[in-house]
Amino acid sequence: MKANAFIIAIFASIGIAYFFPEGTQILPLKTIIDIGIGLIFFFYGLKLAPSEFKSGLKNYKVHFIIHITTFIIFPLLCLACIPVFDKGTGSDLWIALFFLGTLPSTVSSSVVMVSIAKGNIPAAIFNASLSGIIGIFATPLWLGAILGKTADFDFATVLWKLFLHIILPLLIGIFLQRYFGKWARKHSKKLGLFDKGTILLIIYSSFSTSFTSNLFDRIQLEGLIKMIVLLMILFFVVFFGLAFVSRQFGLKRDEKITAQFCGTKKSLVHGSVMVKVIFGNAANSGLLLLPVMLYHSTQLILIAWFAEKYAKQKEESGS
Repeated sequence: MKANAFIIAIFASIGIAYFFPEGTQILPLKTIIDIGIGLIFFFYGLKLAPSEFKSGLKNYKVHFIIHITTFIIFPLLCLACIPVFDKGTGSDLWIALFFLGTLPSTVSSSVVMVSIAKGNIPAAIFNASLSGIIGIFATPLWLGAILGKTADFDFATVLWKLFLHIILPLLIGIFLQRYFGKWARKHSKKLGLFDKGTILLIIYSSFSTSFTSNLFDRIQLEGLIKMIVLLMILFFVVFFGLAFVSRQFGLKRDEKITAQFCGTKKSLVHGSVMVKVIFGNAANSGLLLLPVMLYHSTQLILIAWFAEKYAKQKEESGS
């Protein structure tokens, strides 16, 4: 229900942006969002628990499978989709799809779903947390390598923005974790509400800019349907592909579940933040977030269904 409420709030933010886009001019949203992004990663650093990292280190096969899938296989699958789009790498829809493919896995929802499915929780915590850190560097590297040749993409400027808005707050949070880490983990749910509030502001701001510039008027219904179909195909290819690879590597049942759930997911938090940090107030920022939001909704529903299914299977087997 909480996940559904957040999804509803996301689309409500888009609706408000459509009818009242002038909010970006009335309120200092850019400043508010910049501060919010910094605080998200500051609190992220505070919540990183060394003990949880240590307990998850030993499952190196799971780590390898998850991060290779998240940061190499997924982007390559998106690159393979280029022929599906008429303008190829010049298509705004393909750029949005590729942006999704470069993002890290989620943290909280991955751990929750793995817990429901009776998977390996320490490995899920370790990999979900590590994925977020790797994504800070992997996402702009992929975008710089591909979009740097086809779009106005200044990699040096992006790195500086990443350092100021993400890396520096994260490092400060990690440094202060020994003093305030317990407090941050104790109030993680309340801090999660702050994260979601910041995301909703980013979504509102991004879509307001896109609606004001009439960007979506140039996107045909056929293109949106194509995007939805591709997202579904990507999800199931990666999800069942991870199950196959896990069996080949001889992973235990709980490790396979962790690999499937963490390796398939993409983070809306990092997606929203990266759009603002990398692309700023560009007119297509709302479009760039569209596949991320659609995939986020899809993964929550499907992974929740698979989690319940795996949990029932374990109960029926009595193991």
